[in-house]
This record gives sequence, C-alpha cells and structure tokens, in this order.
Amino acid sequence: MEQNILDCVIIGSGPSGFTAAIYAARADLKPELYTGLEPGGQLTTTTEVDNFPGYPTGITGPEMMMDLQKQAERFDTKVHYEMITKVEFSKEVGGIHKLYAGNKEIFAKSVIISTGATAKYLGLDDEKKYNGGGVSACATCDGFFYRGKDVVVVGAGDTAAEEATYLSKLCNKVTMLVRKGEFRASKAMVHRVENTPNIEVKFHHELIGIEGENNLVEIAVVINNQTQEKSTIDVHGIFIAIGHKPNTDIFVGQIDLDENGYIVTEKGSSRTNLPGVFAAGDVQDHIYRQAITAAGSGCMAAMDAEKYLAELH
Repeated sequence: MEQNILDCVIIGSGPSGFTAAIYAARADLKPELYTGLEPGGQLTTTTEVDNFPGYPTGITGPEMMMDLQKQAERFDTKVHYEMITKVEFSKEVGGIHKLYAGNKEIFAKSVIISTGATAKYLGLDDEKKYNGGGVSACATCDGFFYRGKDVVVVGAGDTAAEEATYLSKLCNKVTMLVRKGEFRASKAMVHRVENTPNIEVKFHHELIGIEGENNLVEIAVVINNQTQEKSTIDVHGIFIAIGHKPNTDIFVGQIDLDENGYIVTEKGSSRTNLPGVFAAGDVQDHIYRQAITAAGSGCMAAMDAEKYLAELH
C-alpha cells in the first residue's frame, strides 16, 4: 500500500496551532491538524479574552478558537479531532516523520508541534468548581477583572512573585500563600514583593478550600501547616501560580527538551534540533505564555516549515 506523505502536520489546536495552519494552508502546504484532547487549548478554559488585538469588545476563549479554526478551514486545513499518541521523528534532512493517532499511522515531511502547556493546580475539587468564577492561573489574562478588589496568590516561585506584583497594581490587596517558610523566587523578585505595600505574605500557609455563592469566589479557606490553625480570607479572586507543565511527554527521547520539559528552539526561530520539526506556542515558551505570542510563533513555524520544504526541492 502506498504511503500518503503529507507536506505538513500540525499537532495541537490552540492559537499557535491554528495560526500555523492558516499560514501553512495559504502557502499551499495542505496542512492537517490534530486537535488533541482539548480542542482550542488553554484558551477554552478562559472565559473573557480582552487583550487580543482586533476584538474591541472582547471575546470568550472558546469563541475565539472557533473563529481561528473557521479561518484555517477556509483555506482547506483538514482538522482531525484526534490525539497524536506517539511520534517517530526522522533525523535526516528530507526524512519522513511518522506520527500515530492510536493505531493510525501518519507520514509527514514537516511537523509543527503546538501542544501547549497545562497550568498546574493544587488538585482541590473547589478549584474546578470555581474555575472561571474567580479561580485563575494567569494574572495577565484575568487580573483586570479584579480591579480594586482583594485577591490571593498561591505559590512561592518567580511566577507567583511576578503575578503578585502585577496584581498589586490593579487590586486593593494581594495575599500570598507560601507553603514553606521562604520563597523559591529569585532575590530580585523577593525584594519586589517585600517592597510592595499592598502585598501580604503568609508563610507556612496553604489553600485548602474555596467558598462562595453562585460559583463565584468569596472566601479562601487556609491552614497554617505548622499550627494546623484554619482561617478564612475574604477575596474575589484566587490565582494559582505554581507553574506550568509543557505537554511534551510523547516527545521525550525524540527531541531536545530543557530541564523543565519545554521544547528547545533556535533563538529567533521555531526550528528544533531535528530537520523539518518546528515548535510554536507555550510548548516552547515559558516566559510570555499569551495567546498573541503563541499566534505569532505559529506564523513563524509555518513560514519556517514552508522554507524548509522549498529547500528540499
């Protein structure tokens, strides 16, 4: 049976995946995109998106992903609601990459990885219950909705310190819950937190519950893990800032990853260490993690793939 070898396969369906699809399709690469288990990616868990250019009145995350998908399909991107479960990348220039969606084999000359990253949560049932009703994992995305209000930030690293200082400019008061007796953040970030008057740090404190009417956050239930004393904090927003996990499990041993599991790309490009394999969006960006930067890198990946394929002929 003759192999059907595709020019370009895109793994993942967030802003980077769909933008890559739009550019690849317009370059006549006839891309095929595999959505994975969460079509639309992290943005589908975000209710209001107010910081993406071109939407003057804002838009919901799911609606925006539908718009991007329709645009990609308009240029004949083929979208598969399936998950890539295994990859066998070629190390040769012009080599054929083999992907698996369950038992289905897919052959491609170029692959764009846009599998994103997943925010880590504490694992409380209340986090799911109040997600979108006051629980968030992104201060730059959602901080604006808590102007003049009181919020809690959970975490001890640079991400938590950055989120807290960002929120301190918008919110009335920010309470940081740090599980241990010290920060994990860099000295510079700790100084910034300490020099911000409306941030209060509670060391040895953990979030153990959330309460509120109509699935809207009103109270954070916390415990001092040294005295076991429970207390409550009146808040409108709870930001979980304990890091992200890039969705790269299937690429371990196949492609260069950094110590945190993010795909390593060449500076200023989407190229990985393998010819014909490109990475875009949060799967290779642990710094910005915004829809707009993901979309921009999706464009880069499609253009890099187009150039790579053109040079093969």
